[in-house]
Amino acid sequence: MPERPEPAMKITVLGAGSWGTTLAILLADKGHEVKLWAHRPQFARELEADRQNTIYLKGIVFPETLHAVEDLKAAVRSAEMVVTAVPSQALRETALAFSDVPLDGKIIVNVAKGIELHTGKRMSEVLLETLGGLDPSQVAVLYGPSHAEEVARRHPTTVVACSVSEKTAYRVQEAFHTQFFRVYVNTDLVGVEIAGSVKNIIAIATGISDGLGFGDNAKAAIITRGLAEMSRLSAKLGADPVTMSGLSGVGDLVVTCLSRHSRNRYVGEQIGKGRKLDEVISEMNMIAEGVHTSKAVLELTTRLGVEMPITRAVYEMLFENKPAQQAIMDLMTREPKSENY
Repeated sequence: MPERPEPAMKITVLGAGSWGTTLAILLADKGHEVKLWAHRPQFARELEADRQNTIYLKGIVFPETLHAVEDLKAAVRSAEMVVTAVPSQALRETALAFSDVPLDGKIIVNVAKGIELHTGKRMSEVLLETLGGLDPSQVAVLYGPSHAEEVARRHPTTVVACSVSEKTAYRVQEAFHTQFFRVYVNTDLVGVEIAGSVKNIIAIATGISDGLGFGDNAKAAIITRGLAEMSRLSAKLGADPVTMSGLSGVGDLVVTCLSRHSRNRYVGEQIGKGRKLDEVISEMNMIAEGVHTSKAVLELTTRLGVEMPITRAVYEMLFENKPAQQAIMDLMTREPKSENY
């Protein structure tokens, strides 16, 4: 007997960058009624007229059930599920803009990976703090090794839908799961969010290593010790250590550190070659989340007393103009330790 088709939903995606657009297309292809909200009204009109995102995803035509919209509140009001795909540091501002819209019965799925500057809050915490009356069971994240460029071309991809509510996580799984986009379920929200955020910092570090001309040994060391930093911070916050070996942990860490699509690795590579951060960022049309996250995580770990030397080194290179060669030397000449300290 064929499987019963899943019921279509009304879903709004907030953020028309490469990832938001890719997910909107995926959801519409699956039969959902999808609205894609763009921050700039003119961009929304161009998306609707062109029926594709010529800036971030040129050549991928919108399905008939996908429409770009300008009215944020109307788009949220009409949705059963809202996907927040704006940059992590813009999530609070975006959520505040629709905070007076009733959210009863809606699921909010965040896909941006990062830690908020100055507050040290995870994205789910930002949503709960900003959207009054929102129950934790209504919030989920969709994280994992998933470059938009590959998902848009239907390359096999696996991710994790995570919520403190298993029921909510399964609803997100049902909404997104396809033959090429496999969605697993997890309820360790702290672990998934910390892993998905810190891995961007480690990717910058591997890029710096590449830019300096170092080889596979150095890269493997950074990835492995970066995983240790992710594990220490997540454990301090009460996460399940097993999560670090999953899709949002090792999976996303590996793809972000090694892929040619990785914006964070690219930033690091340019820094390793001696370029300044402002110069690198100014020429990019997409956000490298690890840049701001390195500052936010360093603030958080200093407050919590968690040692994260790679994160500190990345911050010093990005924001204090510490020479990359010196930063690497300082990491290598630290006091010898047990591997599992």
